[in-house]
Amino acid sequence: MPTESEEGRQIATALTQRIGDTSDIAKIANAVVATLQDMNAALAPIIGERGVVALFRRSFIVCSKNPRLAGMYDSLLPAMTLAELKIVLLKQSAVNALYLGENLLTSLYQLLTTLIGPSLTAKLLRSVLHTSSSDTPAQDISS
Repeated sequence: MPTESEEGRQIATALTQRIGDTSDIAKIANAVVATLQDMNAALAPIIGERGVVALFRRSFIVCSKNPRLAGMYDSLLPAMTLAELKIVLLKQSAVNALYLGENLLTSLYQLLTTLIGPSLTAKLLRSVLHTSSSDTPAQDISS
C-alpha cells in the first residue's frame, strides 16, 4: 500500500485535502495532476524542467512494476504526459485512480529523496504536501 511510509501518508493527506469528501473520479484525476504540477513548480527552479521530466518518467517506470498498476501504465509508458495520465485516471474506478495517483506521487517523492536527501526533499515539497483544495487546470510537464 502506498501510504505505509510517512511520505505516503503525507501524499495521501494532501490528495484527500484536494479531492474533498467526494469519490468523484474527475476530482481525483485533477488532484493527482495538480499535485504533479505543484511538484514541478517547486522542483523546476532547482533541478530544471528536464530533471523534473526525468523524475516523472522514472516514477512511471517504477510504478509500472507494481502488479496491481502494470495494466494501467501499459498505455502510458510511451507518452508519459500529464494529459495522458489524466485520461488513464479517468478510466479507472475511484479506488484504483487514487491508488495509482498515490503510488506515482510517492514514487516521485522517494526518487527525489534518493537524489537530494530527505531533508531537502521535505523542504522543497512542503508547500505541495500541505496544500488546501486546488482546481489547477492540467498542464503537460513532460514535453
